Amino acid sequence: MATWFLLIIYLAFISLGLPDSLLGSAWPVIWPEIGSSVGAAGLISMIVAAGTIISSLASGRMIRLLGTGKITFLSCLLTAVCLSVFSLAPSLAWFIILAIPLGLGAGAVDAALNHYVAEHYEAHHMNWLHCFWGVGATMGPFIMAASIAGQHSWRGGYAAVAGIQFSLVVVLLLTLPLWKRVAATRSTPDSLNNNPIDRSGEVLAIKLLRLKGVKPTLIAFLFYCGVEMTVGLWGASYLVGTRKVSAEVAAGWVSLYYAGITFGRLITGFITLKVSNLLLIRYGQIVTIIGGIVLLLPLPSGFAAGGLVFIGLGLAPIYPGLLHETPSRFGKGNAARLMGYQMAVAYTGTTFLPPLFGLLAAKTGMSSFPGVVLVLLVLMLICAETVNRSLMKPYRR
Repeated sequence: MATWFLLIIYLAFISLGLPDSLLGSAWPVIWPEIGSSVGAAGLISMIVAAGTIISSLASGRMIRLLGTGKITFLSCLLTAVCLSVFSLAPSLAWFIILAIPLGLGAGAVDAALNHYVAEHYEAHHMNWLHCFWGVGATMGPFIMAASIAGQHSWRGGYAAVAGIQFSLVVVLLLTLPLWKRVAATRSTPDSLNNNPIDRSGEVLAIKLLRLKGVKPTLIAFLFYCGVEMTVGLWGASYLVGTRKVSAEVAAGWVSLYYAGITFGRLITGFITLKVSNLLLIRYGQIVTIIGGIVLLLPLPSGFAAGGLVFIGLGLAPIYPGLLHETPSRFGKGNAARLMGYQMAVAYTGTTFLPPLFGLLAAKTGMSSFPGVVLVLLVLMLICAETVNRSLMKPYRR
């Protein structure tokens, strides 16, 4: 039963990925219609990410009060309602208002599902969990591209994704009793042992941040999520504005960027049985930098789009790999709280880096996109390798 129940969890993560890639793929046709500006997408993205940070930090208390099943159901329901209203939004103000509950719902379900899988399933399932996020993130732009090409409207794309979300809500409602049942059958002594350093939150935070390698690890998470969201949000606008690609073709290429992340995580789930996370993270970062260089070079637009796909493939193993390394690098007793810190810093990167680039693009144009992306990728590599050098000796528990 527990193995089959994973399908429900994977479906829930599809629902988490579906909205993440919609705004960036549709924004080139949204902002002229609603009388906004190209840089306003950064503000919407920042509000969504801020809501995600707030709800993820509160997720521990929410899990204790409601349980993972109810949080997942309510979050998906909230997301479905928001997307339905997005499809009718007449102005930027509606996008800004709806971004708040959309972010709150996304953060709650993300933290709850990651915690549930980490506690009750083997490590390689984490890669596949994030792979199914990529399935949703890949489907979103394809649905949007079909709507733009067929109906000449982005509204139909939002309505279609909302319909898929409501279908998942029904599945989650029918399977609510299974969450506690599966958790009870798969609980282990290790999953119940938090082993905190100190009962005081402030003291514990200071001690954790002083652990060797923690600070560069947190910065690596910030750059990872920042560059992933920056590429997803602004990639289509760059292809349309600078490379003169049509909006529907650009949305399709952004879909392939997310498909690269998805396919990479599917394969990585098997490779982790033979290859260490450290090597997978390193090779992934090298591939992203190759993609960034291809994107930067003055090559035909097809090469630029291919650079986006390469970046997606390289990003695939980095985030789940860094999450998996947390217990072995910093100790099992520190892992639970550090997971929360890592996700909060990651969402901070999602919150601030894409809109900062939006401000830059408003002043300098979209032509700066490849250079900014490449710089962020190099900084992420430097941080990850700093952690590896500082932890050459195994962590002593």
